[in-house]
Amino acid sequence: MCPRQCGADRDDGRTGFCNSASEPSVASICAHKGEEPVLCGDKGVCNLFFAHCNMQCVYCQNFDISRNDTAVCRYNTISAIADRIAEVLATTENVLGFVSPSHQAHCIPDILNELHRRGLHPTTIYNTNAYDSVETLRSLEPYIDIYLPDFKYSDNSLAERYSHTPHYFERASQALLEMYRQKGSTLITDDRDVAASGLIIRHLVLPGCVENSKNALRWIAENLSTNVHLSLMAQYYPPKGVENLPDKLGGFVAAEEYDEVRAYSQSLGFHRGWEQELSEKVVYRPHFENNDSFEQ
Repeated sequence: MCPRQCGADRDDGRTGFCNSASEPSVASICAHKGEEPVLCGDKGVCNLFFAHCNMQCVYCQNFDISRNDTAVCRYNTISAIADRIAEVLATTENVLGFVSPSHQAHCIPDILNELHRRGLHPTTIYNTNAYDSVETLRSLEPYIDIYLPDFKYSDNSLAERYSHTPHYFERASQALLEMYRQKGSTLITDDRDVAASGLIIRHLVLPGCVENSKNALRWIAENLSTNVHLSLMAQYYPPKGVENLPDKLGGFVAAEEYDEVRAYSQSLGFHRGWEQELSEKVVYRPHFENNDSFEQ
């Protein structure tokens, strides 16, 4: 299912690194207006958050639902998932985001086929940490309209230290190449400027990790294109309840760090996409104790 290739037979009750069974495990399905403007439109997207994760980032903002030992599941049948999606879609744009899907990607076709059976045909977003299997991405090509990967690391030592993830750069770069093969650098929008198809690459600047960011951006420029839409994020926030974060992760991204990365992205020639103000980091903090999970 994912690049860990842990070999767990979920149908036989084994759950592997991500602690996920064969049936879907969904923690939250809610409206969200905090994605990039071209995704949200006026009413926001319907985001489906899978429980657990194939990475375990020590700074994860979604730690309430992503920790493999404590994550809570609210929906574990296709019917219940489709019911809730239909409810939320009615209040948002006709856009459905699959968040942290890499370890449960096999559920996406079943969910969408059920929605189609009900006459619902949302634009779909694959919102991922980019630690994805190329084979899995190829199997999803008929189902995904927009890829939204967060290209986290160019430095594998940081990936192992901060996210307990081996060979991140090699696996994520191959995944990005496959996403680019499928979608290219053109972001197709409708007459309301809401995205209908394409690729947006995110990168979260981490405190103390400017060179990691620069090298990730340089790889995109040299191996994909500076015409891709880049979302350069400054919203890093030390998660409440997570103690003893390593290095500088207990603080925030300094303005000079983000400005240095931003200037470097411009020097490489990136000219499409979005940047953030440092003050925006509080806006995107999730609250998963209920289904309306985000402060706006």
